[in-house]
Amino acid sequence: MSEYSNGTYPAYELSPKDQSQFLQEPQTRWNNFRFAFRVFLQFMKGLRALHFVGPCITVFGSARFKSDHSYYHKAYEFGKAIAEIGGTVMTGGGPGIMEAANKGAFENGGFSVGCNIWLPHEQQANPFMHRWVMIRYFFIRKVLLLKYSYGFVVMPGGFGTMDELFETCTLIQTRTIRNFPIVVYGTEYHKPLREFFAQMIVAGTIAEADMKLVLFTDDVQEGMDHIQKYLRENFNKKPIKPSPWLFESKLIRTVFRKAAP
Repeated sequence: MSEYSNGTYPAYELSPKDQSQFLQEPQTRWNNFRFAFRVFLQFMKGLRALHFVGPCITVFGSARFKSDHSYYHKAYEFGKAIAEIGGTVMTGGGPGIMEAANKGAFENGGFSVGCNIWLPHEQQANPFMHRWVMIRYFFIRKVLLLKYSYGFVVMPGGFGTMDELFETCTLIQTRTIRNFPIVVYGTEYHKPLREFFAQMIVAGTIAEADMKLVLFTDDVQEGMDHIQKYLRENFNKKPIKPSPWLFESKLIRTVFRKAAP
């Protein structure tokens, strides 16, 4: 059960009203300090909860697709395929596409985790995760979803999904992250987006090289091949050992068993 399911909030976290006031109104120095301290605590909460989840592939997409939708089934296939190469599936932890990807790994011997966020609607944690953490702020959640990932699968979605895609493309463009594959599933749904990218290349606002890591596809296997290509070239992660002094226990052990030839 979510720690927020009863509508209460831990003392160190902001309520939705508090967050709204912080973003819309000037604050006292004390309130600014309190906010910064709460941000620090949220980061530590997420880092501690996800420290041992291993290298992940994160799947994004709408929370609004039901289990009978074709995109839900494809997200399930991606989750299963990620599990088959020994990876951990990470999502935003909610329903819809997120649930489908988590379920695909959960039901097929893989590892499944989530980084959820409190929202007034849509964002109840799905039951197909081995571990998940609830985050108060979108920007912290985005950092955590990226930090533990070696690639993204972007399914059809709304503003939140586009936000993740564009922010990641910005980080690739600025060389903040390198060799980070992005699979955008659903060519018909994303046709206007693909055309917009092409228009930006023509206008010179982005370079054609900025798009080499982004693959638009309607084929799950093609998407997984794209991700594995970069895993073979760049994956070199040593296992992290838990510290008994910090009361850590390694929840799951993950390696990309089939990522390298």
